[in-house]
Amino acid sequence: MHRFLDEMGDTTFYGTGRKPIIGQQGVSLTFGLGIVRIDRDLEEVRREVRALEKQVENDPLLNVIPSVKKRLGTGGFFFHACKDTPDVRTVLLHYLRELPCEAEMVVARKLPHIFTGSHEGREEEFYADVLAHLIKNRLKRDSTLVLNVAERGSTTRDKVLTKALQIATSRAGKKWGHDSLKTRVVFNVQRPRQEPLLTISDYLCWSVQRVFEMGDVRHYNYLAPKIRLVVDLYDRERFDGSRNYYDKKNPLTAANKIGPPVT
Repeated sequence: MHRFLDEMGDTTFYGTGRKPIIGQQGVSLTFGLGIVRIDRDLEEVRREVRALEKQVENDPLLNVIPSVKKRLGTGGFFFHACKDTPDVRTVLLHYLRELPCEAEMVVARKLPHIFTGSHEGREEEFYADVLAHLIKNRLKRDSTLVLNVAERGSTTRDKVLTKALQIATSRAGKKWGHDSLKTRVVFNVQRPRQEPLLTISDYLCWSVQRVFEMGDVRHYNYLAPKIRLVVDLYDRERFDGSRNYYDKKNPLTAANKIGPPVT
């Protein structure tokens, strides 16, 4: 079983002198991870995404865009949602709308009191905790689960991923019993340029991030048939009745936009 994981937002809480910078320019209010299952032959989908990349490379209307030219000059164009212009995004968005796939995401509000209390003020611990929430329900099947993870600096080092699996295993074991956990997990960290299927999780995560960060639901609504579940992990006001779980019956709306950062 191959799944494809990417992140949304960043894990940054503090700047120089441990000054909180959540929500400032270039620093997100939330951090999340998404996992995607693709229900078609993976090699066929890879070829199709690469063909779309070539389409952008060869399109004289698109290949002169600075962000496209930059990638062309450093190894070839690949899709990257937050850096792509709207007309470049449209190329892949239309493809994703028709692609048989399904995503689940866990979004964590960047709350300093949780970061210092539960994660010891360490970004790697924060990442591992969110990842553990994402994979803890996938450990009962008697098979090998290959988690293809988009490389993101120190947070995707082996020790962080191993820690996340340990946390997930502990939580799942308490829920179902350790004897029922039969899945063998393999982490495969890759650069998005080298694995075009990570582009799919990147775009789906980006569409959800825009809801939480900006209240923009246009892209989320367009891709919503592909997004099975979004968990707003620390929305304690909606814990009762699992109202912090968003699916096709309870979709995200502009009201899910996160307010000013907590100081």
